[in-house]
Amino acid sequence: MHQLLISCCILYFTTISHLERITSVGPRPVGSRENEVLTVNFLLEQIEHIKADSASGPHSVTVDVQKPTGSFSIDFLGGFTSYYDKVSNIAVRLEPKAGAQHLMLANCHFDSVANSPGASDDAVSCAVMLEVLHSLANLSTPLRHGVVFLFNGAEENVLQASHGFITQHPWAKQVRAFINLEAAGVGGKEVVFQTGPENPWLVQAYVHAAKHPFASVVGQEVFQSGVIPSDTDFRIYRDFGNIPGIDLAFIENGFIYHTKYDTPDRILTDSIQRAGDNILAVLKHLAMSVELADSSQYRHGNMVFFDLLGMVVVAYPAHVGTIINYLAAMATFLYLFKKSSHPTNATAVVILSWLVTLLTVLILAVLGVRRLELGELYFDVSLLLWSAALIFLTANDLCSAYVPMLMVAFPLVTKLLLTREFRLRGVSMKYSILYQLGLGLPYVHFMFLIWVVFEIFTPILGRCGTEIPPDVVLATLVALTVIFLSSFFLHFIYLARSTKWLLAGLGTVFTVFLLLVSCGLFFPYTADPSAPRPKRVFIQHTTRTFHGLDGQVESKDSGLWINSFDYTGMQHITPLIPEINDTIRTSCHDDRPFCGFPWFLPINFLAKKNWYLPAPEVFPKSPVKFQLLSKEETKWGTVKMTFEVKGPSHMSLYLKPHQDATLSSWSFGDGTPKLDLAGEYFIFYSHGLDAPVWNFWFEIQVLNIHFGRPLGMISVAFSAHYFFGEDQRTVQLNNMLDRFPKWAFASSWVSTYHMYRY
Repeated sequence: MHQLLISCCILYFTTISHLERITSVGPRPVGSRENEVLTVNFLLEQIEHIKADSASGPHSVTVDVQKPTGSFSIDFLGGFTSYYDKVSNIAVRLEPKAGAQHLMLANCHFDSVANSPGASDDAVSCAVMLEVLHSLANLSTPLRHGVVFLFNGAEENVLQASHGFITQHPWAKQVRAFINLEAAGVGGKEVVFQTGPENPWLVQAYVHAAKHPFASVVGQEVFQSGVIPSDTDFRIYRDFGNIPGIDLAFIENGFIYHTKYDTPDRILTDSIQRAGDNILAVLKHLAMSVELADSSQYRHGNMVFFDLLGMVVVAYPAHVGTIINYLAAMATFLYLFKKSSHPTNATAVVILSWLVTLLTVLILAVLGVRRLELGELYFDVSLLLWSAALIFLTANDLCSAYVPMLMVAFPLVTKLLLTREFRLRGVSMKYSILYQLGLGLPYVHFMFLIWVVFEIFTPILGRCGTEIPPDVVLATLVALTVIFLSSFFLHFIYLARSTKWLLAGLGTVFTVFLLLVSCGLFFPYTADPSAPRPKRVFIQHTTRTFHGLDGQVESKDSGLWINSFDYTGMQHITPLIPEINDTIRTSCHDDRPFCGFPWFLPINFLAKKNWYLPAPEVFPKSPVKFQLLSKEETKWGTVKMTFEVKGPSHMSLYLKPHQDATLSSWSFGDGTPKLDLAGEYFIFYSHGLDAPVWNFWFEIQVLNIHFGRPLGMISVAFSAHYFFGEDQRTVQLNNMLDRFPKWAFASSWVSTYHMYRY
């Protein structure tokens, strides 16, 4: 035990040291020296130490630095295409010295978004992976299979490096499953929020091996529904590698995710140790498993899985869940069929009282239902409504149906077991205690799920743009929570001797909080170092240049382009910076690609309210060099245009065909142009160090060729983003940043926008 404690402490302190070293260089955007040189060299240095330490053991360690180039299209943020050139991957292959035919993959990313040190996203995962690699490499017993530890250097550019590995690296063909380590918050427990597709043996492996389990199939189905505007490398390995996996992420304190506050000191000790314990145990279990050798044999159906307060994970096959769900629903209908009450009237009572809570007492008085009968009716209707939800979710093959199943099975069994007690003694103390105990497990688990939902969604709604009203979303969630939690307890309340004090208390609480919220007492942002909740703002000092068909400049302007990534817009900023007001609100120019502004990702449908404050022209020391190399008509009636671009490590290409013109093919992805939600084409480009010029082409089909018409065939626009280095800041940008309040986090950089018509 003493030796185990010492090894755990070494794991923790060494991981902290790795984390501090990685984040000490500051933000690590793709293409920066911090990402491509300093972090890569540090990781390679640590891996060489591990290789030397384990040289005499039963394992071999092979290191490969990959610099892939490629492109792909995905349905993310409405759909867009990504192109990467010479991004960085460090792949470490750990296997028995005799070799391994099958490989397990563990993935983290060491790059970060601009302006954030990225401690939780995702430096801590890479630090943990280094220690897990060290522990596995020094096992005295050889692993059955090999493990590839992939430290990928381009995830924040929307999953580029993982695509480069899984589609191009020779080791990828041997990978049978993966674990992806991510973050949607800073610290806390790392939750399993995606598994599969199918391959229930992976969930069973996690259940069997994880020391501190935390998993929910509800999270998986919510995330994969697209409600949360985020994605991980899980998608790449699943869609392009056709391999199953497990996705884990930190979820707590998402208010500081992707901000300057994401620093090592904010990640709790327990979070790091727990993550290390879990990942080491699960990886070791999978690397020793029989299933990994031929995972296709075990690819049958999904799993229902959920943990009980982080102590134990319950998991069973989805088809077993379907049987259990329908049996619970059938039992409910049999129970209700045998009762002599009138469910139609009761249903009306419950639903009406839910919708008009304050008038419930009056409604019940008018209906003239006795209290004891009313309690029974509330119970029966709650059971009926939960059963309806159970049947609906089960019929739609949603594993989340286990939640209404628990809310049907436990209350029904409890009620049946207590029927005799109620008939003999009425609402006795014993009856009350046993009734509440019977509802304990489903209610505690449901409240735990609600906590997870609010833990994730509350911060996310603070970065979901100006079009989604967070108050409405949260109010809806609160209302649904109250309805769900009150369903069976209303039965208990109306069996009590008196309800007036309870109703008076609830009414008082409602009135007090209504007044507090209405008077604006709760300011949503704070710069308190112990618990910051910053307002997120993006500011680009940009110069826009618009060219006509003849190539001449038609118009040009410069300014500070400001995006608010929460619903309040600039209303809290305007009193402090009066120039940023509605008089400088931007409008979309429909004849320009993406409204004529330098979006770095296709998220304009989330942030339609923008501000553009005139400012001097920017002069980057590394300006974009753009050239149309050729324009020719093909024998199949299209016009093929070939371009060459040289610029910074982050650029966006926008294509907007004009009337009667469509893109038929291009040099990106699988060759099929992919539209975004706005009906335009968005290509995101990034490169590492020493990347050559960017060459690409597309073919445009014109139904009615009129080359002399004013609008031409297509508008092509480039935006260049200077996320780091000497071109990232200007005097005007720095002056504006100094004026922002401390409770605002302004992610800022210089950009340019050039549009051409052809």
